[in-house]
Amino acid sequence: MIENRPRTRARAGDGAFAVMSAVDEELGLAGLKSYVALPAGARFVVVLFDLARAELAAVIEADRMGQLRTGAASGVAAKHLAREDARTLGVIGCGWQAESQVACIREALPGIEQVVAYCRTEESLLAFCDKVGAEPGESHRDSAQQDIVVTVTTSKDPVLRGEWLKPGALVCAVGANQPKSRELDNVVLERAVLVCCDSIEQARLESGDLIEPVERGVLDWLEVHELHEVVSGELPGRSSPDDIVLFKSIGIAAWDVAIGARAIELAKEKKVGRKL
Repeated sequence: MIENRPRTRARAGDGAFAVMSAVDEELGLAGLKSYVALPAGARFVVVLFDLARAELAAVIEADRMGQLRTGAASGVAAKHLAREDARTLGVIGCGWQAESQVACIREALPGIEQVVAYCRTEESLLAFCDKVGAEPGESHRDSAQQDIVVTVTTSKDPVLRGEWLKPGALVCAVGANQPKSRELDNVVLERAVLVCCDSIEQARLESGDLIEPVERGVLDWLEVHELHEVVSGELPGRSSPDDIVLFKSIGIAAWDVAIGARAIELAKEKKVGRKL
């Protein structure tokens, strides 16, 4: 059994201090991730507690770990929601989080043959493409016309238009987790046959990509599902190769607990870290 609590944010100067928590009884861990996001940058930490011993299990600096768990979620979504013959990946956004999106989706779908990336800063675009082995697109549309499309930006306004998507596309929207921020226009939601997210409870609070379409009558919360329903087989991923499918990733504490558990295992195997 997993109990996940949505993120809460408190004002902290010109930024925010966030806390999110979860309990995973199967893993035997309870944990939280907290971070501060300021103009100077963001720093993350995960704290885990052992349920059997009622002891502190680990304190983990989680910048890199958070990047990996976000990419891994898109990898799981691609494995279960993309077309079986998906061969191309488009990425809109060339920041730090975009790197693990490419790496994890490639790991989940070894058949990916081409990655097309786009961001507004040419220098960043070329550096990103060189680092991950992608081709630079000339516009958002070039990335949007691939079999799998990832949006991983800090934009508050839509960067992906539904009219650009080809039949059968899977969209992984990763960047926006504020109620007033959107990466997707309404046409993406109108064309999507299946809409799923990581947590409906948290999406109702944070996902502008879903909140605003619901408010405008484009979407109903009853039409939104959670990714674990597909992974467990409760819900089919797609009924047709031509279905357009959307995975809205917000980032939940249950993922941080899960990857934290794996980090503890690896630390013990490699004999690294300090005993608390």
